[in-house]
Amino acid sequence: MQSAKFLTPGRPCFSAADGATAAEVTSALGDLPEWKLEDLYPSPDAPELEADLGKAEKMADAMHESYAGKLSAIATHSGEDLAKAVEEFETLSDLLGRVISYASLRYAADTSDPARQKFFGDVQERVTTISSKLIFFPLEMNRIDDGVMARAMETPALAHYRPWIEDLRKEKPYQLDDKLEQLFHEKAVSGRGAWNRLFNETLAQMRFEVDGESLSLEPAINLLLDSDEEKRRKSAQALGKEFKENLHLFTIVTNTLAKDKEISDRWRGFEDVADSKHLANRVEREVVDALVQAVRDKYPSISHRYYKMKAKWLGKDKLMYWDRNAPVVKEPAQTIGWDQARSTVLSAYGNFSPRMADIAQDFFDKGWIDAPSRQGKQPGAFSHPTVPSAHPYVLLNYLGKPRDVMTLAHELGHGVHQVLANGQGPLMAPTPLTLAETASVFGEMLTFRQLLDNAPSAAERRAMLALKVEDMINTVVRQIAFYWFERMIHTERRQGELTSEQLCEMWMEVQRESLGPAIELGEGYETFWCYIPHFIHSPFYVYAYAFGDCLVNSLYAVYEKSDEGFAERYLDMLAAGGSKHHKELLKPFGLDASEPGFWSMGLNVIEGLIDELEAMDAEADAV
Repeated sequence: MQSAKFLTPGRPCFSAADGATAAEVTSALGDLPEWKLEDLYPSPDAPELEADLGKAEKMADAMHESYAGKLSAIATHSGEDLAKAVEEFETLSDLLGRVISYASLRYAADTSDPARQKFFGDVQERVTTISSKLIFFPLEMNRIDDGVMARAMETPALAHYRPWIEDLRKEKPYQLDDKLEQLFHEKAVSGRGAWNRLFNETLAQMRFEVDGESLSLEPAINLLLDSDEEKRRKSAQALGKEFKENLHLFTIVTNTLAKDKEISDRWRGFEDVADSKHLANRVEREVVDALVQAVRDKYPSISHRYYKMKAKWLGKDKLMYWDRNAPVVKEPAQTIGWDQARSTVLSAYGNFSPRMADIAQDFFDKGWIDAPSRQGKQPGAFSHPTVPSAHPYVLLNYLGKPRDVMTLAHELGHGVHQVLANGQGPLMAPTPLTLAETASVFGEMLTFRQLLDNAPSAAERRAMLALKVEDMINTVVRQIAFYWFERMIHTERRQGELTSEQLCEMWMEVQRESLGPAIELGEGYETFWCYIPHFIHSPFYVYAYAFGDCLVNSLYAVYEKSDEGFAERYLDMLAAGGSKHHKELLKPFGLDASEPGFWSMGLNVIEGLIDELEAMDAEADAV
């Protein structure tokens, strides 16, 4: 199955225009699309769904009977027969992926609905039970002797799967015996999966009282984007109050999942707390360490410098923590309607590559996007790849802010990538997170550059530059700070359970370091680690955002200087899915993430934008 979803943490994408009522904003947005899950199954009680689950059970039983304990002998005898077994495994992976994708997407559309909760839980249990019968398959594939496997792969049918087989064999040192793997797999539903679900449903049910209005998490967080400081302050304090009241629960969840990961890592033999994620991302620890160090070294010249400048713009000596994402200029009350957002993104994509725009157009035309904000809907945004036999689905919480347009561009970048990669099939379409985020951030950059080029005045250009710098800081600096916070949690958890006070102090330590002296991290902010979903759902996911942003900055610089053919090379890179290592994918562009100093290239782009803002300030002061 492909990875569950690509989210966008730390980038709010839900906010009403200043001074407008909810009804006025809704009217200004136009008709927002809701996705059509019928492409997967007509309904949760559809005969087709039950038939597919029954078919999957029979296929899993048949595969276990035909191949369990026999793959080495099959490989020795015939590469063709081994290829047939892999094809069956791939077909069943796609079938199970379709079922669980449908249940996941229905659940994400309304996590507070008891019927959807039960349906998701029931399907998850059945899929886990079926897939547990297949655990033997990758384990036995890795027990095949290297020489035997090399000879078997001389068969063209099996050679097709070479990238998947070679990737699979990288996991060999960390695999356990079949019974232990099956136990880990089956216990996940009542273990990690259950704690994830508790976290999701707790956040979905929380309400934040702001000016007499009871808000769910997403609109409460997005009030931090409001131009009215009083609204930002009240929202921040309401968030802190509710997080503090639920701090004990979030502390237990965090401790439990960190211990769960430690047990898994210890049994599998991973040395570093993040090594399992590096392996999944097919990226070397040294490459990530170099990225992290490069970003941390740049904190003073990027985030510290920018926030000092922003404090001056807002007439303050220091920014309060609720001012961090405040608009630098008062935005007009006009809301960006859905039609305008769609045309903006499709135009930016089309100017780069008509084919890219055509793929993105399908998301709008065929019901692949769920855009409205609804009570109980999962906050944030993602593009779920589902399976190659279907197509991706995009979830947004769209309310007409410029950031919402950029989020649309971001998630469509994922979506286009997933559509192109589907040609690799269920086993090789999934892309490591590091390169998956490259496509999304590149889509954002295309849209931003088009908007910047069309800015009607110097003041609007300045505002757009500031917004882009803030997004880059949120994507690079903030995500590396998140990564460092996670490292502290998982390292310290090995010494014993962490208290709420310890977790809050760790959070404040990394925030002080990354945000700098121009931001006052007042009382209440110490609990803001509680709501970050990636800490719970996918430990150490977050560095992929910084990886993608810095890589895209370098990639875009190549694009600006390139001759014809760049777009075709770029789409070929996306179409490779997970079939190639990052070194091989970036080679046609003359880039290498393992080169010393590579990350400085991307970070210099952010510094250059801040330089431009400082120059505009100096020019204005001189007038």
